[in-house]
Amino acid sequence: MTSIHAPSTRRKFLQQTSASALGIALAPQAFSAESADNKIRIGVVGGNFGKALFWHEHPGCVVEAVSDLIPARRDALMKTYKCSKSYESLEKLILDTNIDAVAIFTPAPDHARHVVATLKAGKHVICAVPAAQTLEDCQLLIDTVKSTRLTYMMAETSYYQQTTISVRKFYQEGKFGKLFYVESEYMHPGIENLYFENGKPTWRHGSPPMLYPTHCTSHLISVSGERLTEVSCLGWGDNDPAHQPNESKNPFWNETGLFKTDRGNAMRICNYRKGAVKGAERANYYGDKMSFYAVDPLGRGPTIVHAGKQTEKDEGGFTRAAPESEPYQVPQHWKTDLLPEPLRHDSGHSGSHTFLTHEFIDSLLKQRKPTVNIYEAVAYTAPGIVAHESALKGGERLKIPSFD
Repeated sequence: MTSIHAPSTRRKFLQQTSASALGIALAPQAFSAESADNKIRIGVVGGNFGKALFWHEHPGCVVEAVSDLIPARRDALMKTYKCSKSYESLEKLILDTNIDAVAIFTPAPDHARHVVATLKAGKHVICAVPAAQTLEDCQLLIDTVKSTRLTYMMAETSYYQQTTISVRKFYQEGKFGKLFYVESEYMHPGIENLYFENGKPTWRHGSPPMLYPTHCTSHLISVSGERLTEVSCLGWGDNDPAHQPNESKNPFWNETGLFKTDRGNAMRICNYRKGAVKGAERANYYGDKMSFYAVDPLGRGPTIVHAGKQTEKDEGGFTRAAPESEPYQVPQHWKTDLLPEPLRHDSGHSGSHTFLTHEFIDSLLKQRKPTVNIYEAVAYTAPGIVAHESALKGGERLKIPSFD
């Protein structure tokens, strides 16, 4: 098989691959080795979360170069990926003509700028969440993907949590019946420990919780394909000196949003950074035939509840349907042929890291759209931007623009 790195073939590959970069896929793609002779040459930027994926283990990928502004982090990336080439900045790395694609794991406020620069340099992109932090940048990303005709994917871990993969299958099989409500929680107490580094504030210092919404929004959107269209959000803060002042002028540690979908359904998101809460990244799903409760922070669950065929009496003596519940053992989907054999091992964020690795590389090799493509990424991101605006306005109900 001809290598994609022969100049004429490589140009054709980049054009053909990008042409299929839009749309939605609700299920992972089973791995096929038919394109194994082709190798995507990737550059990895960002030495914190950037070390967490498994590009060096994928049979269709080679880590061509790495980059971080801090030398120690560059060295760590080189060690992790057994790569001998490094650059001092993203701006230098994207000039490397041997690189087909770039994995961007830089601070969230830089994502839109870095993605646009990388796409304009002719590279496909996978980027950490969120896609952007303003609605204007959401539109800019869409426009840039369309004009360059290159592939963009957002590395949303919740899409490939083992529980979410199961729930997506339940939905596709119609087991929920009418899925009318989803509630998602992202509880991250202690994040203030990341507010400062070497005495200087990091991008996380005081950052609004709802500007980092995708771990929650994806719990619904990646399952049903719905879009969030309206929101009323409330924030809570306590004037803690560790939080104020911050560059975002954000007064809130915690934000709670109630969203309406384009199908008239409801979603509640709790994105909390402080309080007597246990860490969690989970969702519950409510349908008229079946509901699913993810494992809670106290270790209970996961549980499936079916609409009961028998009846019972409640405390007031009223007759009602008696729901039937059963424990659910979440399959380890990473052990299956959804992944190439070298990636069939557990990984971070509930087994999602190997799936993110494979999904991006496989989408390029097979010239197909990735699951969390640009439109999905913006659909996950924009609702949080509007939710924070609602919180600043005391919970005013606001419309969420459509980018589809």
